Parts: sequence; structure tokens; C-alpha cells
Amino acid sequence: MEEELHKVIVGQEEVIEQVFAAIFTRGHCLLEGVPGLAKTLMVSTIAQILDVNFKRIQFTPDLMPSDITGTNVLDEDEDGRRQFRFVEGPIFTNILLADEINRTPPKTQAALLQAMQEREITVGRKTYDLAPPFFTIATQNPIEQEGTYPLPEAQLDRFMFNIKVGYPTADEEEKILSAASRGEKKEVRKVLSAKAIVNLQKLVHSVAVSDYIIQYASRLVRATRPADPQTPAFVKELVDWGAGPRAGQFLISGGKAMAAMEGRFSVAVADIQKVALPVLRHRVSTNFQAQAEGMTTEDVIERLLKEIPPPEVAKFES
Repeated sequence: MEEELHKVIVGQEEVIEQVFAAIFTRGHCLLEGVPGLAKTLMVSTIAQILDVNFKRIQFTPDLMPSDITGTNVLDEDEDGRRQFRFVEGPIFTNILLADEINRTPPKTQAALLQAMQEREITVGRKTYDLAPPFFTIATQNPIEQEGTYPLPEAQLDRFMFNIKVGYPTADEEEKILSAASRGEKKEVRKVLSAKAIVNLQKLVHSVAVSDYIIQYASRLVRATRPADPQTPAFVKELVDWGAGPRAGQFLISGGKAMAAMEGRFSVAVADIQKVALPVLRHRVSTNFQAQAEGMTTEDVIERLLKEIPPPEVAKFES
């Protein structure tokens, strides 16, 4: 998958690894970056590599919830009898690209909540299941504030990863410009079917997690909460509210995916540390004091990773 994706996308190894980790753990991703960093191209190329259905919704201020979920329309048959027929919306797919998700009002953003959590959609009195695998990859631009609606915390929490897409290096940028100037269009081949993805998701779910790792993930998440008595002093000073239990679940799931992708049968502390930033950055809210000191959420999480040690393993005594 990585080899095929790199035919089109130059660099961005960390971003690609995190997106794959989310796919293999049934998670949803929020890609955040300035315009022109190939966020949309990356998602559409992933859809080409996977032999699954792909739909793209361009979120705009006039988009309605029924434009996403679908709606009941009144049909009249040959005998003049009328009945309602459900017309499926674009959410009935395997990969949903929610492009510029923060450009639509909260009412429409909320149309995704049930699909992201329960993998089902309710329209009128009827509930429809979404065929597995289903995952949402949303993009948003962090710069422009004009005409945008920030995602509510409840919806942010549904995203497993908040992935920051950064600028390419000098060498990578030269490769991008060189390929663009030649007008190259690389063809990618399909690597995984929907059934294979579901089987891989089951395989990743079965990766072993020790009590030692669970304790470390729990300790890390609890340390983001200012009200917890064992929270470090700097968190109490700089953070308004911390991560909930879902963050711990996603730390474990992300750790399983990282271990599986490296061919290991159990999760290590390094796997949890690798996914801590994308899992926690949208679940920790810094206060005014943090902003005054120039401390971002990422700075707080990185300091936590240094200050929260892994639990000690009891030594075996003969």
C-alpha cells in the first residue's frame, strides 16, 4: 500500500503511517494542514489502492444533513398509489472523504456523528446499517477563520487521530515540482479488497496488550486531566480540560496497529508514545496562561511523554 501511494504522494511518511493505522483499527482521521499539501489527493489515492467504494463530500455553508444521509422521497406507481422511498446519500460508502469539514454549520456536521460512532444512519423512523469497512477521513484548513465553523468537542472526540500535515522538505518539494512540470500521471493498482481490510482489522484487534501497557496508557490519559490528584503541576496550570476514556482506547488501538505494521505480536511502550500526539492533540484544551507562555497542546503532550514514566515491572524472585 505504501509503495503504491508513494507513486503519487512524495514524502509524508508519518502521515501515511497514521492513516493506515486508523484504517486497520476502524478509526476515523482528521487531516489538518494549509492548502496545497495534497490532503485530498492522498485520500483519493488511498481509495484507488483499496478495492472499496469511495465518496467525496465537499462541505459548504449551504449543505443540509439530508444531503449527507439521504432522504425519503414520495413515489407514485402506475396504479396511482403513493409511498415513500429512501434515496441513499453519499455516506453509504466504505471511505467517506469529508472535505473542508469546518466549512459547514454544526447542524450538518452532526449528521456524521451516528455514522462515525455506531456505523448506522437513522432517517425518519428507520435505521440503516453501513456496510463494513466504513471510515471517515475529514480535512480542514487551520488558517482561515472567515466562514468556518469549528468542530464541536463531541465530534472531535469521534476522530481517532488528528493528523497534522506539514510542509515537504526541500528535496521533496523539488521532486513534486519536477513531477508537476513533466505532467506525470502515475497509475496505482488496487492492493486490498473490502473483505481483506475487515480481516486485517480483526487481525490487528487480536494483537496482545499486556497489563503493563494498559497501565501506561491509562496513566498518560489521566495525567492530562487537571482535576486528577496525580496530575503533574504544569498540567494543572496550563490545561482547562483533558482527555476522556476514549483516548485511552484509541492509544491501545493505535499501538496495536503500529506493532502489527512492524510485524510484532505485542504492543510496546514506544508504540503508545508514537500515537500519543495524534490521539491526544485534539482532546486536550490549553488555557490562556498556556497561550501567554507560548505553549501549544503539542508542547504539553510532549512534556507529558517525558515526565510520565512507564510503570515498573515487578522483578521475578526465585
